[in-house]
Amino acid sequence: MTARTVILHYHLFKNAGTSFDRVLQRNFGHGWVTAEFPARGGDNSALLAEWIAGAPEAVAFSSHSALGPVPRIDGARVVPVAFLRNPIARLVSVYRFERQQEADNWGAQLAKRGDFGAYVRARLAHSGDRQCRNFQTLRLAAFLPGPEPELHRAMLAVDMLRREGVLGVVERFPDAVERLRQQIAGEWPDFTVAAPRENVAGGEPVEIDDDLARLLVESNLDDLGLMEYVSRVQPPRA
Repeated sequence: MTARTVILHYHLFKNAGTSFDRVLQRNFGHGWVTAEFPARGGDNSALLAEWIAGAPEAVAFSSHSALGPVPRIDGARVVPVAFLRNPIARLVSVYRFERQQEADNWGAQLAKRGDFGAYVRARLAHSGDRQCRNFQTLRLAAFLPGPEPELHRAMLAVDMLRREGVLGVVERFPDAVERLRQQIAGEWPDFTVAAPRENVAGGEPVEIDDDLARLLVESNLDDLGLMEYVSRVQPPRA
């Protein structure tokens, strides 16, 4: 018998995750918790399971670094939530955020030193850096480890998220919050869907010439294909 339902937010960088966390925090107060984990080779689901099992008072869990299959926990139903967005719009947001943040990490330094094109090209040239190359496909494919191509596994992950939890699209943020409300109405009938947008990086216009546009598309064909798949299986509400 399932005695507990919890929400697990896979917080993808610059995909409205902070806004969604605020929705959770407003509804659950101290029942919303966040933590980060080592990658463990792309699957830290065992650590996530320990985290959830070890925090029985918590309802909503959020992590930027959650990777791997949705954890299975005896006596608990885990409702996974993840958001996707147009990959090029996401990268513009990443760049603007890194230019504005006070952190002194490599990405922030890179964004502060040069324009958007220089930032993208440097990150694409950096071995193992997937921030500008099919980042969302990589993260969704991690739900279903295996030898199949990343895009295939990411599409299957979309189906899984729609079946077991919520797959949101940033541009349709309120729809995703409403779907979560429907998913958990039995446990939390008073869940409210007020959907503020927070941590939205504005800034100076970003120039994208034809060469850069072509590079962005070529480097994110899987992410674009993934978004096309989402638009087919989960079209906008009328």
